[in-house]
Order: sequence, then C-alpha cells, then structure tokens
Amino acid sequence: MLKFDQLHKFLFSEYGVRGEIVTLNQSYTQVLEAYEYPPFIQLLIGELMAATSLLTATLKFEGDIALQLQSQQGPVKYVVVNGTNTQHLRAIARWDETQALPDTLMEAFPNGTLAITITPNKGERYQGIVALDKPTLAECIEQYFQHSEQLPTQVLLHTSQANNAHFAGGMLLQVLPASSDNTDTTDSGFEHVTTLAATLTKDELFSLPAEQVLYRLFNQERVEVFPALPVIFKCTCSKQRSANALASIAKAELLEIIEEEGAVKIDCQYCHQQYQFDAIDVELIHQGTYSSQEQPLQ
Repeated sequence: MLKFDQLHKFLFSEYGVRGEIVTLNQSYTQVLEAYEYPPFIQLLIGELMAATSLLTATLKFEGDIALQLQSQQGPVKYVVVNGTNTQHLRAIARWDETQALPDTLMEAFPNGTLAITITPNKGERYQGIVALDKPTLAECIEQYFQHSEQLPTQVLLHTSQANNAHFAGGMLLQVLPASSDNTDTTDSGFEHVTTLAATLTKDELFSLPAEQVLYRLFNQERVEVFPALPVIFKCTCSKQRSANALASIAKAELLEIIEEEGAVKIDCQYCHQQYQFDAIDVELIHQGTYSSQEQPLQ
C-alpha cells in the first residue's frame, strides 16, 4: 500500500553506507495551506522540507535542525524549515511580492547562503554555512557535507504538483562516519550505490511504496530496511508562549495597543495562527499569573 509522510532508513552494511528515503504529502500540503505561496516558493519549501527530514534523521540526539536559504539581494529573502528528531516539520518563507520570481535557485538567491543549524536539547548549538552557488539545493547540501563533515554524501530531491496534489521527497546516501577514513570513495560500494540511486525518477518516488523503490534500485544488493518513521507538520507555537513573549514588553505599551486596536495580536510566522490578548490578559501576564487553557496544536 502506498503511504506518504514516512521516512525509511536503510543500510548497506557491506559497503559502510547508510541511506534514507522520504515522501511527503499531507505534511507538505498543510504548510502550503497556511499561506498563499507562489509556485516557485512552493517548490523550494517542498525540497527544503524533504531535505530537512533526511538530515534530521541523521541526528543521534534529541534536538532539531533548521535549514535556511537566504539572500540580502535577491527577490526571495529567506525560506526556512525546522525539523525535530521526532520528524516534526514546519516552514516559512518571505519574498518581495512586488517582483516576478525567477525559476532558478541562484537567480532567486544571488550571493545567497544555505545555513544548517543544529540545536541539541542538551549541548552546544552548531551552524554550518555554504554558498548557494550550485544549480540545485541537493548539490548545495552535498557541498555542505563535503566541507563541514567530510563525509561523501549523495542527496536527491523531487517535488510534484498536479491536480491540486502536492508531493515532495528525496533520498540521502552517506558513507558511515566510522568507515569514511577506510573507504575508497572513488572505486567503492558508495560509488556503486549512488550510481544506482541516481536513476530514481520523480514518478517512481511518488507512485511506488518506499520498499518497492528500494528493491527496484538495489535488488542485487543486501539492503537492511528499518521500520518507517512518521513525518508530520507540527508548529510549536501556543498562546502561552506568545504570552511569555509579551512579558518582556512594558504593560503601558501593551495597554495602549489594546486601546487603539481592541487587542494585542500575535501571528505565528510558521502556521499563521493568531493569538489575541485583552487588558485582563495583559494584567495577568505582568503579574506572572497568566495561564492559557488552550491545548497545544497537534
């Protein structure tokens, strides 16, 4: 049975190569429904969501990864996707709505960068930055691993939008860190399996179950496939978090906003949920006794 919003990890133990394959539908669609993104931005968000899922699956700790495309000069200011080790994704983009958008990565982000930020729940935050000087996002991510991790890595990314259906997905193959020093990546199993993986088409990725895709690509190899992990869109915003943010703003300033506009309104940049606070809320917030009864988003 064909299932989306799942990530499968797999392993070529004889080659010292690990892999991941992901397909997104509902999680991707929910992000696009939160805002009216133009087609080119939709494509970028889809590729970046798939890439974030693949990279998040490499985490060996509890925490999250943020992938951000940005430029100070281009028509697209930034596209950001956050992913947690539990495969919860959210995304946001900002662009100049007065300009026509190009259809290539480097035109959209002239002199742009890809920033990959890893934030463990316990431990130090790490950020790696590479230039967006390759034709595709996949190639830029491969360059990141080459420069930052020194791990031979192949990344394949695809999106599909037809008949109001939105799909994104991809595959990552990478030499295991423990074996990278002893692996000849010029004439090795890594080169062999990446050559096979490069034949993966968009139609195959979105029309076949992941296990069948892996069989068609690697049917002559010994591949260990692990149970699927669900991928979901989930925003971490809440009314309580918004209230906590308002505590740092002077009460008189908040009350003045309420007098002029009827309420203090906070919009979540990721899911575009709006939270409103009245004068009583503001008093409780600054007394330190405010407590929202709102349930967290699922």
